[in-house]
Amino acid sequence: IVRHKSSVYNELRLQRTFCDAVIRVEDVEFPIHKIILCNCSTYFRALFTRWSTTDSKVFYIPGLSSEMMKLIIDFAYTSSVCVTEDNAQGLMLAADLLNVMDVVQTCSDFISEQLCPENCIGIWQFTFICISPGLQHKAYSYITEHFEEVVPCEEFLQLSVHDLTGILGRDDLNVRKESTVYEAIIRWIAHIPEEREGHIAVLFSTVRLALTSAEYIRIHVLSNELVRNSTECLQVTHNAIQTLYHIITNRPTVSGLCGPIARPRLPNAILLAIGGWSGGDPTNGIEAYDINADRWINVTNNLERPRAYHGTAFLSGYVYCVGGFDRVEHFNSVRRFDLSTHTWHEVAPMYSRRCYVSVTVLNGCIYALGGYDGHNRLSTAERYRPESNQWSLIAAMNEQRSDASCTTLHNKVYICGGFNGNECLHTAEYYNPETNQWTLITPMNSRRSGIGIIAYADHVYAVGGFDGNSRLQSAEAYNPQTNTWQTVSPMLTPRSNFGLEVIDDRLFAVGGFNGSNTSFKVEYYDATTDEWTAACEMEIFRSALSCCVVSGLPNMAEYAFPRDALPFFLSEDEEVESGDSV
Repeated sequence: IVRHKSSVYNELRLQRTFCDAVIRVEDVEFPIHKIILCNCSTYFRALFTRWSTTDSKVFYIPGLSSEMMKLIIDFAYTSSVCVTEDNAQGLMLAADLLNVMDVVQTCSDFISEQLCPENCIGIWQFTFICISPGLQHKAYSYITEHFEEVVPCEEFLQLSVHDLTGILGRDDLNVRKESTVYEAIIRWIAHIPEEREGHIAVLFSTVRLALTSAEYIRIHVLSNELVRNSTECLQVTHNAIQTLYHIITNRPTVSGLCGPIARPRLPNAILLAIGGWSGGDPTNGIEAYDINADRWINVTNNLERPRAYHGTAFLSGYVYCVGGFDRVEHFNSVRRFDLSTHTWHEVAPMYSRRCYVSVTVLNGCIYALGGYDGHNRLSTAERYRPESNQWSLIAAMNEQRSDASCTTLHNKVYICGGFNGNECLHTAEYYNPETNQWTLITPMNSRRSGIGIIAYADHVYAVGGFDGNSRLQSAEAYNPQTNTWQTVSPMLTPRSNFGLEVIDDRLFAVGGFNGSNTSFKVEYYDATTDEWTAACEMEIFRSALSCCVVSGLPNMAEYAFPRDALPFFLSEDEEVESGDSV
């Protein structure tokens, strides 16, 4: 058995053999070997070589506890340290003071994993005492990303007006409703009203009030005494109402008005539309939909090969493009798009070539189901594990299905519809990864090939498609509790071979073929109202595309519509003040 040399040094320390110095902290003495501590920290090297004489034996270190000193000395000898919730911040401070950077990093990593709404502000403020740029960035990002959960917490009330103003002014502040920002300000002021009421004007200016509604302003804002008593707040409110009126009376040409009180926040998720068939040829076009601005931008990488009738999946910061067809070849290849570098790389190929493939993600794995290999419609299915970069076959489906669609709900993979080579299918089934079995469920009300399937509102939604005669507008929802399908409102536009994804609690249908033309039209469904509404159209008209939703990107702004490019509206008062002619 070969023992690590550090264990030998530690045994000598514990036996007080060859020790040539003592570290004294509080009333505790630690016999040590100078050379060992020099090896782990430039602080100790300077202490023993420059800040003392060679015959110095006892070194008193103020400003930290004996518990922290023991942990750091143990680390110097063993290269390991026990970090807990109770000691992490104190240990990080001590390690920072003594310049033991490996311990600082270990504590920083540990603390970043503990981030939650209740402690993120305290951890962020801690990084101004103990400098850690990485931890500071993570904590601040956590605050902005989870702002709605942070506001009710006790730490939120401890923010300074300077820090709160900075947070509320950010484009990347993640709030579903702008009213959250206004209500956060009122909560913060109410905590110490006598000290904070004077800050109402500067804080109120960070609210993008024209992103609320005239009704909200009338009921919740103008009824507030602080707002009514502030000339600055009343002016902002007046401008917001003017902007809202301008948007309503000039729709749809100015639906994305930009200005201090109408500038959309950055979304926390982006819908990507990838590839497809456009103008008689496959395309490599990628467009990103910014739901907050209701705009698409083109983010195409022209080095990538065009493909259609493929599937896409978002997993661990990457978009995977699976199978498909380019008019010449039916692909078994899989390409991975790195969203941070905008580059594509090849990963392991599938067992089968799969055009018209159905793709979804479950428990960190990508599932590729059915499709067409150029000769046969397939019932086979396979699963990809990114950590091993390997595909493995799973149980075959009960039906051959190409041009079907699939989704994940309640730890099962559902696939519905498709084409078996003879007819469009109305059958549906689910896969249980624990038993490796497929089980048929109640068939859909309509036969659907080129269908869209998505998990939404705790149901499996089946939308559009082709029934063998015509393209469909109809949609239906499957309830796994009752094993029944229920008809829901039809789309505004019939379509098959389109993209279908959920973003911001709305179900988006993107592009497709309407029976005579390839479409760039986009619409969304809201389950709470059972209504479809038109959204901003894509720049590229296409069918046989694939969509996926990406989130948690450090470079989200690169996929969002540029805020400074949105149409700008000035109120009459602002136009006069700025000298613009009316």
